[in-house]
Amino acid sequence: MGCRRKKKSPAVLSYEFVIQNHADIAIFLVICLLLGFTFEVSAKYAIVFIAVQYSVTCTTDGNSKQFLFYESGPKDIATIFFYMLIAINLHAVIQKYILDKINRYLHLSKTEHSKLNESGQLAIFYLFSCIWGATILIAEEFTMNPISLWKYYPHSYMLFQVKFFYICQIAYWLHALPELYFQKVRKEDILRQLCYICLYVIHISGAYILNFQHLGLILMIPHYLVEFSFHASHLFYLSDKNKQKGFTVWALLFILVRLFTLTLSVLAFGFGLARVENPGFPIAEGNCSVLPVRIGCLSVVCLTQVWMMWKFINFQLKKWREHVKKQIPPQKITPRKNKRTKKKPYRANSVNGAAKLKGGQSPRIRKSKPV
Repeated sequence: MGCRRKKKSPAVLSYEFVIQNHADIAIFLVICLLLGFTFEVSAKYAIVFIAVQYSVTCTTDGNSKQFLFYESGPKDIATIFFYMLIAINLHAVIQKYILDKINRYLHLSKTEHSKLNESGQLAIFYLFSCIWGATILIAEEFTMNPISLWKYYPHSYMLFQVKFFYICQIAYWLHALPELYFQKVRKEDILRQLCYICLYVIHISGAYILNFQHLGLILMIPHYLVEFSFHASHLFYLSDKNKQKGFTVWALLFILVRLFTLTLSVLAFGFGLARVENPGFPIAEGNCSVLPVRIGCLSVVCLTQVWMMWKFINFQLKKWREHVKKQIPPQKITPRKNKRTKKKPYRANSVNGAAKLKGGQSPRIRKSKPV
């Protein structure tokens, strides 16, 4: 009996080894950091990675009640690294137990397979972030009092939910960078994905470091809602090519959110924060409401919105051209008749091999003479 050859396991720390076991490597590092709490010496270092840092206790005037707030600082880098490892594991779990099963069920091509993986991961993340961010906005009543975006600036003191939300957001988008390597993303898709990942990291980190957390949170949730509608529509489209109504809803939401983002950014950076402008720029106080910072932030937001609208218009024009091509019926190509026609060679009239003369008479058969 013949025996099957076992596949050779890749060499340790080789390209294939890291690709196949990146989630196990990440969970191993997470367990090592958690085991750091077992010893008193290592616990003070492990807590920097796991727990949210820079807690501040404040009391209100005339009231003995204490409130716990948090600030930002360099130790947040360690916390972001820990939750980036968590995001890598969650990414692998979603890929293995949800998206791979959907791919096997739909029997998609390689191109559609990669698109489904990207849209599936992002749709789940956007939906979760929308729900989480909306609960924070409702609980803290940020939307009920928009003047608080600049009236009580700087927002250097954050509640636990706000700081933890920003740490998880930065950790997720940073984890997407090594995932380009782990997921073997196609070369033609790397530049596009790298572009929007870097934009997310720059905008969210900038809002967190410059103490624009409230403004960033209000702008982030509608944007995530639009992105969720797009990727959800894309998933339905991959399952059935006739399901395209979701893209119409996404297009309307996209334009409305772009207008909302530009309007609120100009109102906040151009008018509201100008009233609390700080000419001294004291970094220790966290007040970044100075003219260069406000102009820089407003320019980045406006350029990003213009770039997104440009991509949106090109996308819609491409879809419109494809729709027009489908509506035009293909022209039937008829072969041209050559003027010079070859004359058919003369063939004798014959029926079943017997030649006939004019009038249908067959020639007489000559009798052979007897010898």
